[in-house]
Amino acid sequence: MPFAIERCTVIAARRGTGTRCAIVSASDGLDPRPRVFAGDASLVPCDDWTNYVRGVVAQYLPSLPGRACAFEAAVVSDVPLGGGLSSSASLEVAAATMLEAMYSLTVPPTEKALRCQKCEHTFCDTPCGIMDQFISACAKQGHALLIDCRAPYPTELVPIPTGDVTVVIANSNVKHKLSGSEYPDRVRQCKEAAAAIRASGHPGVRFLRDASLEQLEGAAMPTTTRKRARHGISEDMRTLQAKEALLAADYARVGQLMLESHRSLRDEYQAPAAPDVDLACLGPAVPVKTSHP
Repeated sequence: MPFAIERCTVIAARRGTGTRCAIVSASDGLDPRPRVFAGDASLVPCDDWTNYVRGVVAQYLPSLPGRACAFEAAVVSDVPLGGGLSSSASLEVAAATMLEAMYSLTVPPTEKALRCQKCEHTFCDTPCGIMDQFISACAKQGHALLIDCRAPYPTELVPIPTGDVTVVIANSNVKHKLSGSEYPDRVRQCKEAAAAIRASGHPGVRFLRDASLEQLEGAAMPTTTRKRARHGISEDMRTLQAKEALLAADYARVGQLMLESHRSLRDEYQAPAAPDVDLACLGPAVPVKTSHP
């Protein structure tokens, strides 16, 4: 359940002819030299930041006239790079929005998000989930976005009264990336846990989202796998409880749920660079996962 913040990525562009795509960035941390690539079936990954644009173009080619595109574009963003605020998803969704505007395409926001996720998988070597792209494509000011990560990926906007809540986003300066071994390992362990629960007599459990803690405890699996699954199942429960707490304006409860989330992430999921802090000093503020419009 991420939510919108006051950060954005903007692309100014004009449509061209042929297949020449040129893009330049004025954003801090990105190489400002112009980059040029062919917007057609020859498109392949490269070794710079334009993969986040190239990969989106590749996903949109089947929807474009002649399965090709051409443009000149300039991008600027105030979403911090590497700060955990989904700067890559912001750039991808901005690129997708640019193509839709230039070629008069109508693509549902959820489909746009899935295309951008595919860009990460195929051009950026990042086996990410759908949260960052979904909040970038589907966010609404003053709301959190509850996302069910099972197809067809239904979403629900959950109001956050801006007059009652101040959200503080802190940069821990701890860098993370999903392209290493830890993320695929956790995905594999969660899939193994779901399979073990199915084998224990619960064939309807396709994902941990379908399982309960009681079903988990009744299934045979290694201790480490059980810990990963316990985090996943309990995190889904906390997210749904946080939605109800937000609707009831029980912000202290939301904060407590996030504390429990941090501890489970550290102790059960054992995510690299998981927070080892006590946020109780924040009182009844609402620390929740963040993204941007």
